[in-house]
Amino acid sequence: MAAGAGESQEVERLLSYADDLLGVFRVSTDRDGNAQVGAGARRLVSACRSEYDDLELQIKEYQEKIDSCKEKIGRAKVETIADDELNALQSKMEEKLQEEKQLREELRVVHDELDDLDHQRVSIKERTDAVKKKKKDTQKAKRMLSMCMSVTNIVPNLEDQDKVSGKIIDQNRRKIENFEFENTTPPVEICDELWKKI
Repeated sequence: MAAGAGESQEVERLLSYADDLLGVFRVSTDRDGNAQVGAGARRLVSACRSEYDDLELQIKEYQEKIDSCKEKIGRAKVETIADDELNALQSKMEEKLQEEKQLREELRVVHDELDDLDHQRVSIKERTDAVKKKKKDTQKAKRMLSMCMSVTNIVPNLEDQDKVSGKIIDQNRRKIENFEFENTTPPVEICDELWKKI
């Protein structure tokens, strides 16, 4: 811009000089010579003015291009991410990926624990159901045993698993007779012996 202003001043000075020169020729007495020089000077001034106008237009266009380039450079600087910032973003992204990987691993562990707890729940439910069934069967067996005891007056000893033993109580509950058989004794024989004692 400074160079353009200097050139503009030079052209202005040249045009001013041409105008002064025309003034000198006007006062001169040689009409034909003056007329030729004047015509040449006018042509020169006209050419200079035309060139000056062209140069000024070109300078204006170049200045607009320079301003446009500066604007584009400014926008590019704003839009362009610096290497340090890019490295920081890359590092942050890697941290986030690592965190995601760790969270996935923790989620997998929790999922496995939930599966294990679910299996335990099913197992506990099965055991609870088995205990309920056993209680029900035990109560049923007790009722059956109680009925058998009231009919036969035989009270088995359920604690001794090595032998078949118990007591026979008469109807008045006065006389108690103990009985005992080996486990190897056939059940039919045991029944016959107990029937005899009743």
